[in-house]
Amino acid sequence: MSGGLRIKEVAEASGFTAATLRYYEQIGLLPEAARTPAGYRTYDQRTLPRLAFIARAKQLGCTLEEITGLTTAWDGGQCGPIQDQLRRLVAGKVADAQAQIVELMTFTSELQQAAVALERHRPDGACDSECGCVSDPAQEHGPAAGVHEVSLTAKPVAAGEPAIACTLPAGSMKGRLGDWQSLLAHVARRERIDGGVRCLFAASVPIAELIRLVAVEQDCCQFFHFAITIDTRGVALEVRAPEDARLIVESMFGAAA
Repeated sequence: MSGGLRIKEVAEASGFTAATLRYYEQIGLLPEAARTPAGYRTYDQRTLPRLAFIARAKQLGCTLEEITGLTTAWDGGQCGPIQDQLRRLVAGKVADAQAQIVELMTFTSELQQAAVALERHRPDGACDSECGCVSDPAQEHGPAAGVHEVSLTAKPVAAGEPAIACTLPAGSMKGRLGDWQSLLAHVARRERIDGGVRCLFAASVPIAELIRLVAVEQDCCQFFHFAITIDTRGVALEVRAPEDARLIVESMFGAAA
């Protein structure tokens, strides 16, 4: 192919290694390269934007199998179908990431309970049923043992400010996040505001459920500042938090467009 790009040039321009380019060609992510009379691979200029698309999809957490499916839409030459597929994939990954956040928060809560149990009783001799080495503090001390403050950041909080922490029982975190996901499915648009995000809802939003969730969330996560507004723009929820908790706001309520 006259004027084609050698694999080294493509690697330098794209950031992918030559070995990765050969592998992508092998699994069908890249079309089969042309060959020079000497047997060297050559690629046309369309390879670079295709690799930029692959890099972006990888950045969004897509697997190689998912990207292979996306390249079919890419080959169609229309952005719309690509965006539609990416939007569906990203929505699924958001849900997965939020589930992982809940699992980590739950595990953090369990570790903090264990730490408390290990400080409660230190026998002189062998371990016993109350030393925390062999017992579950939530079972030993009843349901109230699972209700305590789970820190959501390692940074210290200034005096007089609410801790960036959650007091929701570990077993309830997944259900609470599910309630928020169901409610936030009614969001039509997100806007950045000072200190947080504003979620503008579609007319279908159940206002009573919005009020209920805000009330219970404020009770367990007092570092959040909520405001429900109703005006000519519609119903909206404004969520603010300290700078150290902005990622928590975005992971729960979404980032501004």
